[in-house]
Amino acid sequence: MESILLLITLVGFILLGAPIGFTLILIPVVYILITGAAPLILIPSQMFSAIDAVPLTAIPFFMLTGELMTSSTITDRLVDLSQKIIGRMRGSMALANVLVSMFFAGMNGSVVADTATVGSLLVPAMKKAGYPAAFAAAVTAVSSTIGGIIPPSIMMIVLASASGISVGALFAGGIIPGLLIGFLIMFINHLFAVKYNFERSEEPFSFKAVGSSAYKASFALLIPAVLVGSVVFGIAGVVEAGALTATIALFVGLFVYRTIKWHNCKSSFVRAFRNSAMVFIIIAASGPFSWLLTSLGAINDLEQWLLSYTHNPLLFALVLVLFIFLLGMVMDSAANIIVVGPVLVDVMVKAGYPDVQAALIVVVGFLIGSVTPPVGVAFFTAGAIAKVRLEKVAVAMVPYLVALFALLFILIVIPDITMFLPKAFGLVK
Repeated sequence: MESILLLITLVGFILLGAPIGFTLILIPVVYILITGAAPLILIPSQMFSAIDAVPLTAIPFFMLTGELMTSSTITDRLVDLSQKIIGRMRGSMALANVLVSMFFAGMNGSVVADTATVGSLLVPAMKKAGYPAAFAAAVTAVSSTIGGIIPPSIMMIVLASASGISVGALFAGGIIPGLLIGFLIMFINHLFAVKYNFERSEEPFSFKAVGSSAYKASFALLIPAVLVGSVVFGIAGVVEAGALTATIALFVGLFVYRTIKWHNCKSSFVRAFRNSAMVFIIIAASGPFSWLLTSLGAINDLEQWLLSYTHNPLLFALVLVLFIFLLGMVMDSAANIIVVGPVLVDVMVKAGYPDVQAALIVVVGFLIGSVTPPVGVAFFTAGAIAKVRLEKVAVAMVPYLVALFALLFILIVIPDITMFLPKAFGLVK
């Protein structure tokens, strides 16, 4: 009963708009004050323990890389390259929107950054080209989930730190699911484009044009290659790789593209570290809240409930997908991954799944949840950019969400999809 009341309180605060970090700290503090179950010093102690992990220091570097890329017009070059690759296919802008997110994902690792950056460039252009505003917002929102799946991924680093899993293995395992999600969204976009006769580019596909755009964006494309390659192949740790790619992004903006001036760097650093602080506050706040869940037996109850379905693998996969979907509707994806993620990974490992696959299922599932109404942050961001009513965006997203959660079910049932590259690179046995 206490566990249910606790979760209802948490969801209620979130739906009322209370800051997630504040809510996660407030509830255990009030519980301790009322019950005297532990000394209050436990709160800061648990907060410190939650962020006491070296890989987490890579997060500010990924945030900084994204800010520097936006400031140095790298994103504009990626948009141009994507449009050249798509050519005259029907619905070319909608397809390019997804392809840009796939490129951008390999550099930033943040769903919100992907939504804001790509959306600010392409949503107005899509509206001008005749796309319904709700459709443009829906495509941008669902495409942004790729930003946290194709490595580097901030949430993968967070979950790997909490679960003791190799970051490199998660990065390798996220490549195929991220690509599948991108291609699935593009396929749905094309079906809608043909059905509603959406625009298509006047410029036909040309290897010469693609080559020219790829050359102009070559330094931008170097960033994910260096970052992912160095981590996956063990050349550098995730922190060193993050620092290296931030340095490359700064160098490209200052000396190659020359679109960043030294006096403009300050704002990029400030935004990056402010956004990083928001993530760290949620991670720290999850420590006391996780302690409270454990103390009340909620963690054990959840594990036992999910494990009761393991006698039927298909039923277990279905229940897990539905649980992730429902939790994604009422809680922020970051809070879900940080608080509930390690529990679900442990449950899947006990059920016989590889820990890397389990972690990837959690990350992919809850990042899809970042666009599910009513609390999905990408859902709100895309709707604000498109200046359209949120209920219209929610309706437009339904086909995509059905397809993405169906794909999540397949990822659970077929482990080789997520485990092929980690095994091929020798990161797991």
